[in-house]
Amino acid sequence: DSDYVRVRPDERLSSVHQYIVFEDDTYFIRTNCNSISGTYTVKGDSIILGDGVMTEMACDDMSVEEALRRILPNIATVYIQNDSIARLDSRNPSEYIVLRKAPIEIKRKN
Repeated sequence: DSDYVRVRPDERLSSVHQYIVFEDDTYFIRTNCNSISGTYTVKGDSIILGDGVMTEMACDDMSVEEALRRILPNIATVYIQNDSIARLDSRNPSEYIVLRKAPIEIKRKN
């Protein structure tokens, strides 16, 4: 019996890629249906995600949005492993987000 909920990207929707981007002082999250963006600051291993804005499209499955809405305000620390995996830990020990670094896509004009 565990007291956590695991939310994974819906891999059946191959045309939609879920991701989180951290650039400058802004984060951008894309789920299967909505997007969330806001500002963040990092000091040492502490991270603060500022209040963000979220699109409010109605989706068949809102579990990712609901989990992010609950977890994001409580994210407190970040641990980077091998420069390829980041774990964002909540103040609640059973809540965290694990991110894997993806290759950067460079779009070129022909």
